[in-house]
Amino acid sequence: MTTTETPAHDNGVNVEALLGARSALTDAPEAAKFQWRASNEWVNGTHSRTTLSGFSGLGQEHAHRQAYTIDADHPEIFASEDNGATPTEIVLAALAGCLTAGVATVATHRGVHLRSVTATLEGSMDLQGILGIDGDVRNGFDGIKVTYQIDADASKADIEAIVAQSQKRSAVFDIIANPTSIQVEVV
Repeated sequence: MTTTETPAHDNGVNVEALLGARSALTDAPEAAKFQWRASNEWVNGTHSRTTLSGFSGLGQEHAHRQAYTIDADHPEIFASEDNGATPTEIVLAALAGCLTAGVATVATHRGVHLRSVTATLEGSMDLQGILGIDGDVRNGFDGIKVTYQIDADASKADIEAIVAQSQKRSAVFDIIANPTSIQVEVV
């Protein structure tokens, strides 16, 4: 399929607009610099609320259609109140969302009609690190497993290639899989 053809199935993805943006950003790479922002407030105990409302890119400020909020907490078995998903679960949700958006986009670009896409993510963790029991145990995930069930009008090999391309282009996959410089400061 060439980039000038219209896909037989759009899967709800406007690939033509994405390809247009890609072309425009190729000609103006400075506009491709984006800054995503999140504002977090402590509520009580281990419960906090993050608000996502604005970001910058294409040389200007942008706002979402509405502010989005994500509540984070820890489960009752951690002596908390379970008022939201754990931060580690939110990381898994971000990875799932990014990879699945990529699957839909790549499938559309390749003219593949998706009937259903389900991703199951599992992140393994040893709490001995977080709790300070064993300083040699990592605080984060030991590993993450992503399992897709995809019903589409394509062969298994074609579906695997779509998932592989989504993984290759996923910002969240890259953020998790590779070191990212993080600066924490108190003002």
